[in-house]
Amino acid sequence: MSGVVMSVAGCAQVDSAVDQASVATDKAAVCAEALGLADLNPLVDPAKLKARAEDKERRLRDLAANVADQDVKSSLLTMADSYVEVQKERFDDLSVVTAWASRNAAHLDALRAACT
Repeated sequence: MSGVVMSVAGCAQVDSAVDQASVATDKAAVCAEALGLADLNPLVDPAKLKARAEDKERRLRDLAANVADQDVKSSLLTMADSYVEVQKERFDDLSVVTAWASRNAAHLDALRAACT
């Protein structure tokens, strides 16, 4: 009987280790994808810029919905909100572009920190 208890306990530990590895892999995959989404060229047609920003916002929110780590989730949602700003702002004004790029760089730094 004690062999059965040991086997069950061992299985629970293996399951826990597999779950933790899965969470780490999921976090790493989400972070890699999110960091790949972080570029945006403001020097394109305004309609294309808004369409790209909308796509990035949607994809970042999808990633946030599928990650368990709250710091990563929060960073993803903050970045998604930043792309909402792009959809609303007039990016023909260089000062607006500069301000957004500066904020976005800070958001990226926060995401990188949450991903490590």
